[in-house]
Amino acid sequence: MPSTIDHRARGYSLDLAYWLAQASDLAYKDEATIEKQAHQWGFGPVRHHHTRFTPPFPLEDTQAYTAASDDMIIVAFRGTEPAQIRDWLSDATTPPWTGPARTGYVHYGFAQALESVFPTVKDTLQEFRTNGQSLFFTGHSLGGALAMLAAARLYLEDPELLADGVYTYGQPRTCDRLLAAAYNKGFKQRMFRFVNNNDIVPQLPPEPAFTHVETLRYLDSSGRLREQTSHIGGLTDRVKGYTADAFAPAADGVRDHSIRKYIGALEKNLA
Repeated sequence: MPSTIDHRARGYSLDLAYWLAQASDLAYKDEATIEKQAHQWGFGPVRHHHTRFTPPFPLEDTQAYTAASDDMIIVAFRGTEPAQIRDWLSDATTPPWTGPARTGYVHYGFAQALESVFPTVKDTLQEFRTNGQSLFFTGHSLGGALAMLAAARLYLEDPELLADGVYTYGQPRTCDRLLAAAYNKGFKQRMFRFVNNNDIVPQLPPEPAFTHVETLRYLDSSGRLREQTSHIGGLTDRVKGYTADAFAPAADGVRDHSIRKYIGALEKNLA
């Protein structure tokens, strides 16, 4: 396994999936730690995006960072605790928010969280992207939803700003079928949505109001990466995951959501 990110990577690779999962995990750290690690990975300037909310907004804040080198730019969004996002996404009382470029609609909380930092993210990309660098968005949990929506908004509002890749981990359902269809068309072979076995968050908010975008990369109960999984096969494997811990089967969905679980499984597949 490479010792750091390949800044000239393009398209899909398991190596890149692993390193962008690490970048997603880094988004949970403090600013000094983020900058130190990004510099060790070969990035130069790092810009932090942070907005605090006031009640009754269900989240405390939105955080992300942008790291740039001569060849690559990564925008990574921070996630949130499984219990917090699960309660929030289970609330069916929030109205939908019109999607990017008035295409479909998205979950209100996701849209408002992104709106709070999107202008600074876009300004930073205009400042940092001076060398035709590749552009990747990534995030875990809520961060995955925001990464997907940020990439969608850039592209749908200006098709020249199509990202080279979007890698998410434990991303919840984010939008309706209309926006998902437009996104899948624009991000074919660019969007990769990783789900770890019984992770509870990708099962929320409930269908049919919200749906997932493509393309699924599924980590089964043994940690093996599957690029194609039938509905029946996936359901059987999820049952295996639930029964792996006979003393606390309901906790499996929360355990599987941890970004460290994703990183560990991807590392295992690289071995």
